Amino acid sequence: MASPLLLEPTRDGLWCEAGEFHVDPWRPVARAVVTHAHADHATPGCGRYLASRNTLEVMRARFDQNLEGEVLEWGQARDLGGCSVSLHPAGHVLGSAQVLIRHGNESWCVTGDYKCEPDPSCEPFEPVQCDTLLTECTFGLPIYRWDAPERIFEAMNAWWRSNAAQGRTTVFLAYAFGKAQRILAGLDPSIGPIGIHGALTGPTEVYREAGIALPDTLRADRTTAEDLQGGGAIICPPSATGTPWIRRFNGPGGLRLGFVSGWMQVRGRRRWQSVDRGFALSDHADWDGLLRTIRGSGARRIGVTHGSTRVLARHLREHEGLESFEVPTRFTGEPPPSTGGGDEA
Repeated sequence: MASPLLLEPTRDGLWCEAGEFHVDPWRPVARAVVTHAHADHATPGCGRYLASRNTLEVMRARFDQNLEGEVLEWGQARDLGGCSVSLHPAGHVLGSAQVLIRHGNESWCVTGDYKCEPDPSCEPFEPVQCDTLLTECTFGLPIYRWDAPERIFEAMNAWWRSNAAQGRTTVFLAYAFGKAQRILAGLDPSIGPIGIHGALTGPTEVYREAGIALPDTLRADRTTAEDLQGGGAIICPPSATGTPWIRRFNGPGGLRLGFVSGWMQVRGRRRWQSVDRGFALSDHADWDGLLRTIRGSGARRIGVTHGSTRVLARHLREHEGLESFEVPTRFTGEPPPSTGGGDEA
C-alpha cells in the first residue's frame, strides 16, 4: 500500500483525514459522505451528510423523515477540507454513487456497491478514472457470471403466469429497497395484480417521485388479500416468510415462493433456502463486471472490500499485475439469504 493513505480504515469506517470526513461510516460521525441508502452503508445519527439527491430521499423514507443533508449533483465537485469530492452513478440502486476524492495529485474512488448492466430503475453506472480504486467484491468469484436481465425477467414472468393459471399466488422474496423496485420495473402487470409488503411502500414512493416507471401496486394486507390470492404476485422481504401475514394470501393452489438474489446462482442455496424457485438477479457486479471496472478505471492500486476479498486481491496481483490490498469492513455486501442483515438490516 502507498503511504500516506488518503483513506484509512478506522473503527468508525473509512476516514479521510485530509477532508475530515468518513465514507459510509459504521457508526454516527460528524460528517458522512454516503454512497447509497442501504443500511450497511448509510448510518443514522451522523452530524452532517453529503449524498446524492435520491439517496437522501430514500434515507428519509427508511430512517428519519427529518434527516438533514447536503445534495451533491452528479459530477459536481465539492471542497471538503483539503479535498475535492464528487459523486458518480454506481448503477446499484436509485441514487447509488461512487465517491471520487482528489487531494493534490492523488485521486481515489470508493465504488460503494455497483453493477454495470442497464437497469431502468436507477441511474446507469458511470466508469470513473482514478489512481486508487476501492471496489466492492460481494460476488468476487469466477462462478458468479450473470445472465442477461431480460432473460431473468422473462423467466420470472413466465413462472408467475404459470402459477396464476393453476390458482397459485406468486411471492417474490427480495430486499425492500432496490431489488424490490427493480423487480417491479420488470414484471408484466397484464398477468395479474401486484402487491407489495408495507416495508416497500416508502422506498417505492421515492422511486415514483424520481420519475421511475413502475406498474400500479396494492399494499398487500388483509384488505387486499382477496384481490391478490391465486393470480396475483407479491413482493416482500425474506423475513416475511413463515409469518401469519404471508399465509393470508394463499390461493386455491397455495403459495409459490421465489427468491431473487445473486446467491441463487448456486443451486445448493436454492434448495437450502426451501423456496420453489431461485432467480439469479443481482444488483452487484459479477466477476467479469468487477474486472472490467477495475481495468477501465486505470487505477494502479486496488483495494477490495465487502465480499470475497482474498480471492480477488490475489487474482489482481497474479494475473492483472496490479498492486492490491484488502480493506477491512464490518459487512460483506449483499448477505446470503439465510443470514439477514446487510441490505435488509
